[in-house]
Amino acid sequence: MVLNSPVLFAQDAKSYIHQGNKLYHQKKYTEAEAAYRKAAAKKDQKVESNFNLGDALYKEKKFDSAQKNFETIASSSTNPLVKAGAYHNLGNSLLTNKKYDESIDAYKKALLNNPQDDETRYNLAYAQEMLKKQKPQNKDNQNKNKNDQNKNKQNQDKNKQGQDKDKNNQNKNNQDKNKSDQDKNNQDKDKSDQDKKNQQSQQQPPNKVSKDDAQRMLDALNDQEKNTQDKLKNRKLQGEKVHINKDW
Repeated sequence: MVLNSPVLFAQDAKSYIHQGNKLYHQKKYTEAEAAYRKAAAKKDQKVESNFNLGDALYKEKKFDSAQKNFETIASSSTNPLVKAGAYHNLGNSLLTNKKYDESIDAYKKALLNNPQDDETRYNLAYAQEMLKKQKPQNKDNQNKNKNDQNKNKQNQDKNKQGQDKDKNNQNKNNQDKNKSDQDKNNQDKDKSDQDKKNQQSQQQPPNKVSKDDAQRMLDALNDQEKNTQDKLKNRKLQGEKVHINKDW
């Protein structure tokens, strides 16, 4: 995977571009970037200096900045070779960032502008191969995430079942307690009723008589009382008739 040469416009370059190219070949990419930026300030050298600036940014591993630079050149240039070179280097920046889908699209655009560029065709094939390797990995990650989600759901269901079981046990314990309290209350009530019954039994005469028997007993008592009164009455009357002999 080789970048297009930064001296693509060397024959038309001015002093800053020559200086930048010299520094670029010396692998002094930061100094080359500064020289290309100075060249870019010149209106008539803007496209060439920006192109070489993108190469310097790429070498500095400033891939996002290089990508934006090449996108600007590709969209603004009307020269097919310049567009092809910009899309090629854009594809390289995207490929290095592992943005394989986007890099493939950039390489295809480069080939549309320069179908004879074998280097771009090689880089396109390389990006497509990397994309194939990435998809199974993504699929494995998706399956792993799905399995993790299912496992989490199972754990949640298990926790819910445990909570439901605890709740059922609690309800059962409450029911058992309520039943025990109810049984105790019933026992207390039965004991209270029995105590009351025993108390009433003690207050009542041991031999309960019927109403008729009670009436006969009452009549008998009345007869006895009458006989007694008659006897007393007769005795009194008899006493009045008795003479007491006085000895005087």
